[in-house]
Amino acid sequence: MSPVAMSLEELIPANRVKSHIYAILIRTALVISTLLVGLSIPFFGLVMALIGSLFTMLVTLILPCACYLSLLRGRIDLFQGSICVVIIIIGIVSSVFGTYSALSKIIENLS
Repeated sequence: MSPVAMSLEELIPANRVKSHIYAILIRTALVISTLLVGLSIPFFGLVMALIGSLFTMLVTLILPCACYLSLLRGRIDLFQGSICVVIIIIGIVSSVFGTYSALSKIIENLS
């Protein structure tokens, strides 16, 4: 939310007193709009859990190690390569379990 708020705050003229008040109003409106979306969409938390389990493991564990292995191919030793492969496997297994858990809860609530 902070990048959205900061980009909206950049559109405000530089008057100090009013810009601070507008910044507070913008951030409050963003929080209220997020609350309304969360309350109005059914299973919003479960959908966020599904997206989080897929993309969090991908971005934090799998992709960094895969890019490291890709960039330094042939220049790393066996130990570093093995650790990266283990981390990738842990990320894939965690992502599968998290996705399965979120999908099973969504299906359970739909039934």
